[in-house]
Amino acid sequence: MHSARDRVEYEPWLETLESVADRLELCAEARSCAMDLFLADVPDSDRSKQAVLAASIYAGSLVAGDGRTQGAVADAADVSRLSIQSRWKELLEAAGLEPPRW
Repeated sequence: MHSARDRVEYEPWLETLESVADRLELCAEARSCAMDLFLADVPDSDRSKQAVLAASIYAGSLVAGDGRTQGAVADAADVSRLSIQSRWKELLEAAGLEPPRW
């Protein structure tokens, strides 16, 4: 659970996350999980925030069983697929979840 202060501080980023989730037509559970993952590991650098946001959406969609491809999320979030690929497993592990081993 994250504080209201975090949600206010990162509101523009959470709005971006919602916009990307809308483009991907993600379910509510995937959106909620993506928000939690993003808020748990918001980078200091604005430059990195978009990539972490995209990786959070990808990972959140997997956890919720509403998975999208890395490419689809990358296109919707306007980041490279590599940005997602290099971050999503770490986000899940940091949240205490075990990434799939495919």
